[in-house]
Amino acid sequence: MSLHFHRNPDGTTTGRNEATGFTVTHAEEEEVKRQLYEDAGWAYTPPPPPVPPGFHRFALVHDEFEHTGFGDERYAGPRARPPEGCVPVDRGCFALKCERPGRTLLDAVAGTVAEVRREHGLVMNSLGVEKPDEWYGVDRNGHAGVIAAHLMLTAIHRARVLGYGRKDLVRLLDAAGLE
Repeated sequence: MSLHFHRNPDGTTTGRNEATGFTVTHAEEEEVKRQLYEDAGWAYTPPPPPVPPGFHRFALVHDEFEHTGFGDERYAGPRARPPEGCVPVDRGCFALKCERPGRTLLDAVAGTVAEVRREHGLVMNSLGVEKPDEWYGVDRNGHAGVIAAHLMLTAIHRARVLGYGRKDLVRLLDAAGLE
């Protein structure tokens, strides 16, 4: 079964259940999702309430090609003493579900990544986005910001695995004209 969502130019969202042909358009994206889940016979869980101003909600994941799992001894420290506002979760790998302060989403993510690295020697390398659609939305503190942070953390991890260092990445950022 496949559910598809599309944001329309007028701000509405259209969803379609390919298995049943059910299609719905509504101004509220969550209402589209609720109706599609109902049509599919799935349980719908509404989103959590908004975070307070100045806080951001995100998941940080330590994702490796070699499957290590949530119980790996490297995660004992952050499981026992996660950063404030974060809860360890098992996603088949080690993850932290966080609500953290920050001027922007990237600021909150960067502060959390730095704290985990400093306190536990672990570099979180993903925000758990399985199929990032880098053109989805424009909200820098919403899903679009999550995609940007995820792509950057994943790129840093991949570069490290390939033997690139900080200077290589900064040179690429400078060459791309990032100011």
